[in-house]
Amino acid sequence: MSFVSENEWRRFVQHNPQTHILQTAQWGALKAAFGWEPYYLVHGNSGALILVKNVFSRIKLAYIPKGPLGNDWVALHDELDEFCRKEHVAFLKVEPDRWEGESANLTNELPGYKSGGRTVQPCRTIVLSLSGSEDEWLERMKQKTRYNIRLAEKKDIQIVESDRVDVFNDLMRATGERDAFGIHEGAYYQRAYDLFKPDESCALLLAMYADEPLAGLMVFRQGARSWYLYGGSNEKERNRMPTYLLQWEAMRWAKKHGCKEYDLWGVPDMPEEILERDFTSRNDGLWGVYRFKRGFGGEVKRSVGAWDKIYNKPLYLAYQVYTHKEL
Repeated sequence: MSFVSENEWRRFVQHNPQTHILQTAQWGALKAAFGWEPYYLVHGNSGALILVKNVFSRIKLAYIPKGPLGNDWVALHDELDEFCRKEHVAFLKVEPDRWEGESANLTNELPGYKSGGRTVQPCRTIVLSLSGSEDEWLERMKQKTRYNIRLAEKKDIQIVESDRVDVFNDLMRATGERDAFGIHEGAYYQRAYDLFKPDESCALLLAMYADEPLAGLMVFRQGARSWYLYGGSNEKERNRMPTYLLQWEAMRWAKKHGCKEYDLWGVPDMPEEILERDFTSRNDGLWGVYRFKRGFGGEVKRSVGAWDKIYNKPLYLAYQVYTHKEL
């Protein structure tokens, strides 16, 4: 089998500048610290980071997040099948890094896969263009968002780049308790920072007022893209709108590092007309998140979702019934 080392995978990714952050060696190392086993498969000009995990008794699953890389996925299938059968995988879940409406029919690229499976990553998101000047960014935003960014500046909010992951963890816990959002344990964010920070693939930004942390986010970049993956805030000084200025500075950080777009990472999986119709009246789930993110003026996009290759149907069905938790 054409499996390579982590260092060899890093070199492969360097030759694939469109690689998603979830297909990097750092992401594999992050997941390895929390129960997954990463494998790196390369065949010609195509490849994939494959994550394998025992989910519960007798069920082992494999997962390719936002991959494979390259254009010749078909060349990978025989080795993927052999690998999954050797590892006694119940099913392989693939979430391609493709947008609906911008991709050819994936049936030919993923033969034998079942589309429409439960996704791990958010299906729908808002992507901001970083093209043009900062004044042009502001013009693309909703009026209230522009106002809140300027208000935060006037009200003495300071955005600092920090290494205080412990402070960020406190902000994440406050958000999880307030909004009933699932969050990772503190060690997860520390490990992510330690893995991605050395080559400036991520930054931890904190919104401060009078030396008091109010909000924080971790922004990641790979190639020409950047992502807002994690963020939290407490209840202090919310009238100063720290989260708006925080996102603004994350956009500026991404542009400074050569990124052309900024992915706000996750809104309710509803058609845009329903999102726009209902965002003022709904507060459940990610609706409050959508209300905040829409103001930055990006484009609502939806991925092609999850495609599952089933090797053990009874165990696959058992998994579907047993768990709804994020992998």
